[in-house]
Amino acid sequence: MKPRISVITLGVDDLERSLKFYQDGLGLQTEGIVGQEFEHGAVAFFDLQSGVKLAIWNRKDIAHDTSIKQTPKSPTEFTIGHNVRSKEEVKVVMEQAETAGAVITVPAHDTFWGGYSGYFQDPDGHLWEVVWNPAWEFTE
Repeated sequence: MKPRISVITLGVDDLERSLKFYQDGLGLQTEGIVGQEFEHGAVAFFDLQSGVKLAIWNRKDIAHDTSIKQTPKSPTEFTIGHNVRSKEEVKVVMEQAETAGAVITVPAHDTFWGGYSGYFQDPDGHLWEVVWNPAWEFTE
């Protein structure tokens, strides 16, 4: 398999609330909710980088589309890493997320491996790590 991941979809319980969090709170670009004319089709896409998109879709609709029973959610199943250029940017993004309604689970701090990071949960409990890694360089 060639690594061609182009969309990361998060299951949400309230599409409008999540749209507001990601669009208004975090400032991610989107055309808003599309597909409302289809049963189980309402979804919103946010532009990330290099053609990658973040999607939010109702958990019940993902369950329907995949023919899998909807189960209780667990925030520890995965995290989304948002890498930034500096320690200061970690603090700025964490503050922005908190202002948007995120729950800070781990405040920004120096890590054991030499970086700087913090964790927050979005309104549906998805974990985001905002992290500065001194060994990673940005090409953009």
